[in-house]
This record gives sequence, structure tokens and C-alpha cells, in this order.
Amino acid sequence: MDISYIKALHIIFVVSWFAGLFYIVRLFIYHTEAEQKEEPAKHILQTQYKLMSKRLWYIIAWPSAILASFFAFWMLIKEPSYLSMGWMHVKLSFVFALYFYHGACHKIFLQLQKDIVKYSSFKLRLWNELATILLFAIVFVVVLKSALSWVWGVVGIILFGVLMMLAIKLYKKIREKKNWDKVEKEVIENHEKEES
Repeated sequence: MDISYIKALHIIFVVSWFAGLFYIVRLFIYHTEAEQKEEPAKHILQTQYKLMSKRLWYIIAWPSAILASFFAFWMLIKEPSYLSMGWMHVKLSFVFALYFYHGACHKIFLQLQKDIVKYSSFKLRLWNELATILLFAIVFVVVLKSALSWVWGVVGIILFGVLMMLAIKLYKKIREKKNWDKVEKEVIENHEKEES
């Protein structure tokens, strides 16, 4: 098979793999947030999130990771000269980090399947950003074919991530204040009704 087809298949499965990684952590966040719900909503939501996670993880994420690697190895066998290029070493380091991330997600997945909730939704949101940073780093290294150019892309995404997190925290504070003001108003109205 021509290397262009192998490269195309590799890219397709990398995209599918990242889609699975991005969505699985969102499901982890929803599962964790459902922990705060009253029964029966908590049980219904967590049961649904477990089913969705299981299908996503074993039908999309794992097969995509395996197939992306399969086509990557095939590409390296057909074009071993890639391994002599500095940018490829940097890329493979990030890919190794991505496998570590995938393994850590698998551990969280197994815990949530057993209803063990160890992480807050905020920590999981931060965890989700790590996949984005890895994606940016890998794409910049591959496209620019430079062992150092990826730094600017990663710095940019980290700054963007920090700004997004600050915006999310601000939005959360505003939403909580509005809810608190609403509750306070209801308490005052109820108190006034009781006095009259």
C-alpha cells in the first residue's frame, strides 16, 4: 500500500482517538456532577453515563488508539528515515505522554464504572485540557517539522486555557451569586408572609 494511504488512515484514527478522549472526560464530568443529585435522578443519570462511557471507550477510543498506532508503525516500517529526524523524536515523546493520558483515563473509567468518584468536576475539567495541549503540541511538531516550534503553540494553548478557566470561574461565581440572591429574596418574602 502507498504510504499516502497509510498516512491518511493514521490521521483518521488519530482524529477519532482524540474525539473519544475529549468526549470520555466530558462524560466523567457529567457522571461526577450527577453525584450531587437527589435519588432517583442520581442513579438514572449515572447509569446512563456508565453505559455511554462504556460504548464510547470500547467502541471508539480504544480501537482508534490501536489503529492509529498500527498505521503509525506501518508508516515507520515503510519510511524508517522518519526515525532519524529530531522532530519525530519530540512527536513520539508527546505520543508516549498521550498513551499515559489514555491509561489514566482508563483508570478513571474503571473507577466510575464501579461508582467510585475520586475527582471533582473541576479537576476533571483541568484534566480534559491536558489532551488539548497534547493535540496542539503533536500537530505543531508534525506540521512545522521542528523540534522547538511546538513550544509556541503549546504556550499559546496554555494561555488560552488559563483565560478559559478564569472565565469559567467568573461565570460560576456570577451564577452562584444570582442563585444566592434568588434564594435570599425567597427567604425574605417567606419571612414577611409569616410575620403578616
